[in-house]
Amino acid sequence: MRSYRVLLPALALLAACSPQGPSKAQSIPDLAQPTRRVPSDPGSMKASFSPVVKKTAPAIVNVASRRVVRQQARDPFWDFFMGGGGGAPRDQVQGSLGSGAIVRADGVIITNHHNIENMSDITVQLADRREFPATVLLDDPRSDLAVLKIDTKGERLPVIAIDDQEQLEVGDLVLALGNPFGVGQTVTNGIVSALARTDVGAAEFGSYIQTDAAINPGNSGGPLVDMDGDLIGVNTFIISRSGSSSGVGFAIPAAVVRQVVSTALGGGHSVVRPWLGVKGQPVTAEIARGLGLATPRGVVISDVYPGGSAQRAGIREGDVILTIDGQAVNDEGGGAFAIGTHKVGDRVSVLINRGGKEQTLTLRAEAAPESPARDERVLKGRNPFDGATVVNLSPAAAQDLGVDAFAGRGVLVTKIGQGFALNAGLRPGDFVREVNGKAINTTAELAAVANAGGSAWTVTIERNGQRITARLRA
Repeated sequence: MRSYRVLLPALALLAACSPQGPSKAQSIPDLAQPTRRVPSDPGSMKASFSPVVKKTAPAIVNVASRRVVRQQARDPFWDFFMGGGGGAPRDQVQGSLGSGAIVRADGVIITNHHNIENMSDITVQLADRREFPATVLLDDPRSDLAVLKIDTKGERLPVIAIDDQEQLEVGDLVLALGNPFGVGQTVTNGIVSALARTDVGAAEFGSYIQTDAAINPGNSGGPLVDMDGDLIGVNTFIISRSGSSSGVGFAIPAAVVRQVVSTALGGGHSVVRPWLGVKGQPVTAEIARGLGLATPRGVVISDVYPGGSAQRAGIREGDVILTIDGQAVNDEGGGAFAIGTHKVGDRVSVLINRGGKEQTLTLRAEAAPESPARDERVLKGRNPFDGATVVNLSPAAAQDLGVDAFAGRGVLVTKIGQGFALNAGLRPGDFVREVNGKAINTTAELAAVANAGGSAWTVTIERNGQRITARLRA
């Protein structure tokens, strides 16, 4: 894309770049200047993104995944005369197309979780069009990231550096690289239009970089890069009424990317994130007036997990958390992100407002407690829970499953397979509270009661905060 030219502010930063781009061991010249400025002459108006693209493009890949699903073929003639069920099962191929970036020379690649979710066959195509089968080192649905590995037979591949130290500002220039629509590599430019967006997104754990760079289907998993040619985010989704790019795209910050990649390279199969152990709500204008705050900011705490790191650090109900390690916190998602990007054992400063006065507390980052043990199991037998997958709720399980850790002890339904549970109306996310008048606190208790025999059960579940009691027969 040597001929790609733009007329945008601040491109004078690129004017001094060599047309051949930097070597892998060097940074792009003159891009690390501390000041930002607008073009001052006609020559600077003709500056190009070409040096940045040359540096990053070789590390961009296409990620194609597929799976074969056996489905019952439908026969309209059979359905009309015989009441359905006709036709032999047929195999149907389902696929997904996305982008990715090489982050280690031996073939380690970062992409989106949703690009490879439930897929059994993953192929990576390099910039030179060579294709390699890929294996999944780590899949992290909470952040919507996945780490892949291809066998390069000892060949060293071009990489893109992960820069989680860049002090991004709204208005900074960025490029989005990827493979949208399957047409081959594309590059779009834009600016950072917002930072730390926690009120959007499909992932349960996220604080996104918002950009107006065009991001289209197939860009998912591709990098968002700065003017040094470093990865500052992974493009993951857009907000659009039409399904095409409308200038509102979101990228997962490099701090989360590095955490997931580091866990994968360390041999971990899941990311262990510290847990704050508090529950609260954003401070609205009305709440701010009631608390005597000058502006509506922060999260007012309504509950603190007993024995957790927040309680031991001195955080109380009624406190307003303003920042965590200097990062503004304005909702629970922001607090989860701010603490979650730390390592377990780190000492973290928390600025709070208590009684109209600000003070700083220090807590030690800790993983969410795994008590009671999960004991995930699939229930079978002639009972209302036949086919249901259930798990003991703990803060760690709640964190992984994206449910309220303050819902109390109990048994959570996580999946519904074929069996009586499907017909009984149970859903993933239901809490089983009582069976035949007996309180249910563990999966073992539920299994024992369910398999005790009988033809009828009185079952009480909790769904979306409401209790429902039903009389069921198997």
